Amino acid sequence: MTQAATTPLPAEWRDFFALTKPRVMTLVIFTGLCGLLAAPGDIHPVIGFAAILCIAVGAGGAAALNMWWEADLDSGMKRTAKRPIPMGRLDPKDARDFGLMLSGMSVMIMGLAVSWLAAGILAFSIFYYAVIYTIWLKPRTPQNIVIGGGAGAFPPMIGWVAVTGDITAMPILLFAIIFMWTPPHFWALALFVQTDYAKVGIPMMPVVKGEKSTRWQILAYSVLLVPLAAAPWFIGETGAIYGVAALALSLAFLALSLPVAFRQSEANDTMKPEKRLFAFSIVYLFALFAALVVDAVARNQGILA
Repeated sequence: MTQAATTPLPAEWRDFFALTKPRVMTLVIFTGLCGLLAAPGDIHPVIGFAAILCIAVGAGGAAALNMWWEADLDSGMKRTAKRPIPMGRLDPKDARDFGLMLSGMSVMIMGLAVSWLAAGILAFSIFYYAVIYTIWLKPRTPQNIVIGGGAGAFPPMIGWVAVTGDITAMPILLFAIIFMWTPPHFWALALFVQTDYAKVGIPMMPVVKGEKSTRWQILAYSVLLVPLAAAPWFIGETGAIYGVAALALSLAFLALSLPVAFRQSEANDTMKPEKRLFAFSIVYLFALFAALVVDAVARNQGILA
């Protein structure tokens, strides 16, 4: 039982903010915004702001529910032991209620201010992360992050739908890119924190299948990511700015996955290959979606055909 379950300390606003996983939320907000900005058509700035705010609040609500459910697991892992609930700064029930409030409010406002299709996708993304991934997949299968990766892939689709009002090939591709990016991104992290997962019994890929299998799967997903990331250019939905950037970034991602797969690192190398890949994977997604927006602006201005 965690300290939070017995004698919770007075909570501060920072503790509630920490429940929303602000670092993860940054990437969620950015990809959602890029989906909105790159989508064809116009949206009123106020409605656009409301859409991004709802994506952020919904993601924060799902994260809070994740931390509530996994409080005992978090207390057993070095990487997460200082989160608000394990440290006893928040009562678990308060965290749960906070997550439910944020989740419900974000979906309702999205529906009323933007569209009910966007709200429906947002609601499903919250359910996907808080229930399908956190409660069902994560404690049961090493494929948890493969299937569960869909939770983080919804924001650009929601942003796109907020503008266009429908689901076409392009938002599905944006979803698929993040879906394919998630396993090598997360497994690179899991490789150097696998002892934490093993200690609390979470069946992450390196723990269950071993490092060798995980490293080869990282390479396989990195190979598949190259044509998938460039697919919007191949089907004519983007121009050369995005296409060239997607190929360059994806090939760099693949190049960094090779030493992970083949364990090409020096004994005294303080920056191990998996750490390099994990760090670059974050830059990769930011740069890829930034290129998507730059390409869309250039095309709208007639700079590119």
